[in-house]
Amino acid sequence: MNAPIQENNYMLNDLAATGHQDHTAGLARRADELAPGRYLFACDNGVRLMLHVVTDKILRFRYLTDGPLAPDLSYAVPADAPRPGPTFLEFVEKPDHYRLTTARLICTVQKQGLKTRVLDRSGTVLSEDEKGFHWQYDDETGNDQVKMSKLVPPGVHYYGLGDKPANMNLRGHRFTNWGSDTYGYTKGSDPLYKNIPFYHVLHQRIAHGIFFDNTFRSYFDFAAERADVTSFWANGGELNYYFIYGPTLLEVTQEYTLLTCPPELPPLWTLGYHQCKWSYYPEANVKEIAAGLRERRIPCDALYLDIDYMDGFRCFTWHPTHFPEPQRMVQELAADGFKTVVIIDPGIKIDPGYSVYNEGLANDYFCRRADGPLMKGTVWPGLCNFPDYTKPPVREWWAGLFEGLIKDVGVAGVWNDMNEPAVFEKGTFPADVRFDYDGQPASHLKAHNIYGMQMARATAAGVKRFAYPKRPFTITRSTYAGGQRYSSGWTGDNIASWEHLWLANIQCQRLSISGFSFIGSDIGGFIETPDGELYARWIALGAFHPFFRTHSSGDHNDQEPWSFGEPYTSLARHFIELRYRLLPYVYSTFWQYATQGTPMLRPLTFLDQNDPETYLRMAEFSLGDHLLVCPITTPGVDGRWMYLPRGDWYYYWTDEVKAGGTEVWASADLARIPLFVKAGAVVPMQPVLQFVGEKVVDELTLHVYYKNGSAESVLYDDGGEGYAYQEQDQRTVRRFALTGSPTGLAISQTIEGPYQPAYATYRVVLHGLPGPPAGASADGQPLEIAPATLETGLTAPALTVGVGFGELRVVLAVPAAA
Repeated sequence: MNAPIQENNYMLNDLAATGHQDHTAGLARRADELAPGRYLFACDNGVRLMLHVVTDKILRFRYLTDGPLAPDLSYAVPADAPRPGPTFLEFVEKPDHYRLTTARLICTVQKQGLKTRVLDRSGTVLSEDEKGFHWQYDDETGNDQVKMSKLVPPGVHYYGLGDKPANMNLRGHRFTNWGSDTYGYTKGSDPLYKNIPFYHVLHQRIAHGIFFDNTFRSYFDFAAERADVTSFWANGGELNYYFIYGPTLLEVTQEYTLLTCPPELPPLWTLGYHQCKWSYYPEANVKEIAAGLRERRIPCDALYLDIDYMDGFRCFTWHPTHFPEPQRMVQELAADGFKTVVIIDPGIKIDPGYSVYNEGLANDYFCRRADGPLMKGTVWPGLCNFPDYTKPPVREWWAGLFEGLIKDVGVAGVWNDMNEPAVFEKGTFPADVRFDYDGQPASHLKAHNIYGMQMARATAAGVKRFAYPKRPFTITRSTYAGGQRYSSGWTGDNIASWEHLWLANIQCQRLSISGFSFIGSDIGGFIETPDGELYARWIALGAFHPFFRTHSSGDHNDQEPWSFGEPYTSLARHFIELRYRLLPYVYSTFWQYATQGTPMLRPLTFLDQNDPETYLRMAEFSLGDHLLVCPITTPGVDGRWMYLPRGDWYYYWTDEVKAGGTEVWASADLARIPLFVKAGAVVPMQPVLQFVGEKVVDELTLHVYYKNGSAESVLYDDGGEGYAYQEQDQRTVRRFALTGSPTGLAISQTIEGPYQPAYATYRVVLHGLPGPPAGASADGQPLEIAPATLETGLTAPALTVGVGFGELRVVLAVPAAA
């Protein structure tokens, strides 16, 4: 045997190279059913695959390399959430593979290498491993870099992945999940604030999703490096992913959102308009903004206090001179219809005279470095320690800290910022910072991507505890998959530019289809100052985003709706008023999201995935079932070309009917945003209010858009506040089934639930009738039809009917035969 060659006193051999090579699974020798729907495949080289049939449409793949089985902890998928389980399941062993069959899917697992293939029941291949599971040992961290590679079939498209500021279709690009404070990001910046490792795959008009539940820094390559391979991988943890079958894109998002759990319904006021700035202070400035909104009759429900409301930026304190009597101020704002929302960051100032710091220190609630010292980093208060929100007692303590703000002072909502976590000059925590990770000790490498989510979780628990019996409201900048359970969000520190108006549209759509619908952008841009035209176009778009807030940096000019003078003040008022009229529709759409997992914002592809024309378009989106929006993101234009999905659509501003499946020109001066209503829709609207609850709404308007055919719409109501809808079933769902023909129109209403709204009547406005109405009746009783002038300036026939009607009929005048 020849001795190894020596060079510079170091022995050269292939051991180091072997340690860094990719490893793959060996030959599966055994398959055990651990429990119904749970199978363990064991290979001769120690690799194991745990395959869990979650439902007929969801399969979980969990690959393990060596060592004992780690506890199964997921911050994204609550272990106690009810799951329906598969309705049908068959498992068979073949000579070279295993086969699982559910009511919707077929999954094969090759014995050699554990490569998988998933098909629908008709035999169409949906997903197929290329190299499949492989891994590489990282001798710097001791973790395995775990990887999955899948084949890319011709004509495939990819969507989702959270807040990525890139084209809607992800194919041909690579992305990273590592929550980052990215001030002034631009198109293509990556990574950003949020970490949602979930994406959609559309191939041959059939959709599925992949959710990679791994909190380490993770990567996604959508056929960027190799045109025939897509991969996802992480710098540690397990290769743990869910295959989620549609077959529609909409169903993929629904299944994912229900898997990770949607949020509770928010209070209705949170869906109104919010005004924010860094910073409104002192108290006189806050009162001036409040008065400016009310005097100008610009509806608004919430005013925000940024970090300058605190005493030296210490969380849970008030500046003694800027806000000497916060409880009185908050009560006076509330009397004028304003809810107060305050910011809370994770950094706790190192100050022996500060009670929050002392409590955290005494109870060992702050993060520590590997050798024991407390993690120290500089943020707004100066040098800070940071709570370990992955430790249950810390979350409980943090929640209790909100008693003063919420219960005593009367603050209505809390806004979490800087929680990627962000640290000045360093970016984030060092890798050796230690976390409890709910009893499974981990480093920052594992906990970084869920830090903001766990802060939001603790904050939401505190706000809910002390706001009760009212509903809580929280906002977060950073989150992980499933973070929609705890908070709303915004897209971070954007710029006052036309590019960022375009990005706001894309990012909010992408987050919505990634399970996080309660989202918006800083209207007008946080950095720099828009001109009046840009602000008007942005607030027009924001009126159709679930979270509707203007926010700007104090380093730049004012950005209130009146800051740009006329005609822009009137234009801002115009779109904010439109949002308030649409609140019944927006709230009903949120109810669908909260109960069925349907995204509130839906890209064009989600509206018709059978039409290839939609696959690369990204400007158009729907809010809920019936409203199609396409913002104008170019200066100096009076309209735009946009694509309508197949079917008939009414242009909201003119009632002109357009056939879909083609591009149309939407004329839109600054007083319009391209907005279409789906034929057959029943769109509920209310009178304009200056704030939610300003006065009793005694009548709702139902805008009915004629269709020669049938369609369904829904109206949900529970009063918009409190928990009677859960605790006493005080809610109502009203379903409208429309049937139109050349001779008339019929609307049947079914009512579920005992809640009685304040309004007793509907004003029914009839759009697009093919002829003049000759008569109308409700449950056999005649109704009077009279022309009504609408907010758009149009005139349309209208009638009034009680909210309890069962069937409404409109008969059209039929011209006599010649």
